[in-house]
Amino acid sequence: MTKPPARPPARSKTPAASSGDTTTPPGDRIAKVLARAGVASRRDAERMIEEGRVAVNGKVITRAALNVTDRDRITVDDKPLEAPEAPRLWLYHKPAGLVTTTKDEQGRRTIFDALPEDLPRVMSVGRLDLNSEGLLLLTNDGGIKRKLELPSTGWLRKYRVRVNGRPTDDMLAPLRAGIVVDGQAFQPMEVTLDRQQGANAWLTIGLREGKNREIRRAMTDIGLSVNRLIRVSYGPFQLGQLKQGEVEELRPRVVRDQLGLEGAKSNRPQPQRKRKPGPATGKPVRNGPPKGPAKGPKRR
Repeated sequence: MTKPPARPPARSKTPAASSGDTTTPPGDRIAKVLARAGVASRRDAERMIEEGRVAVNGKVITRAALNVTDRDRITVDDKPLEAPEAPRLWLYHKPAGLVTTTKDEQGRRTIFDALPEDLPRVMSVGRLDLNSEGLLLLTNDGGIKRKLELPSTGWLRKYRVRVNGRPTDDMLAPLRAGIVVDGQAFQPMEVTLDRQQGANAWLTIGLREGKNREIRRAMTDIGLSVNRLIRVSYGPFQLGQLKQGEVEELRPRVVRDQLGLEGAKSNRPQPQRKRKPGPATGKPVRNGPPKGPAKGPKRR
């Protein structure tokens, strides 16, 4: 009697741990986890990893190409990584003269030197130039920061801009069409001439991307110089009547609704407006944007 041919061995359901295995490990990239926990932005978290400041399950890592899960023990500078807080977002009225960075190589004051001391660790969403002022968003969540900075988000950012000169519609036409400055293409801007005030004029400008010094460079290219620049809105968020140096936290429900987030309501106390003390007197700083055209629309 002929025996039936032997069956081939069953294939293992577990992916082979070979050099050609392309199965994605479970969890999230370590830099993303650090950013979500508010340790630093994703880019800064990658630098911290390369510097050997991060350990996973007791082993120091120097490469960010690692996925981790809730079961992994992560330490930063030998301190356990805390569980990420609920995403939070603040409006900050940045005064001119502050650098939007954590540290400045030239020793200039940064926004983090001027923020209220009781504010938790936050990151800025994008930047405003040294001499620019107005609305800057702050968050404790690296995922929110990254999402709002991506060009694909496409949120309109509006600025009140005072220029020296007498702009006309013909002069402003290239900005509305999109121009190239020093080999860099700028997308079309929304530009409105509000009024001429002596040798200066006030404009309202809307952008959907934020390249380095974009408005100032574009104005110089058409023969105008900017002497004041105030950001009055970032997507749905408005500067309104927020005073210079003042910080205001948005309600958790507003953050969830505007950013499309899910989750339970925060059990934190209701946000309160905070003012940073003045440089010498200790009194609140009250000098806001100029009256009239320099005010942004009220928040609703």
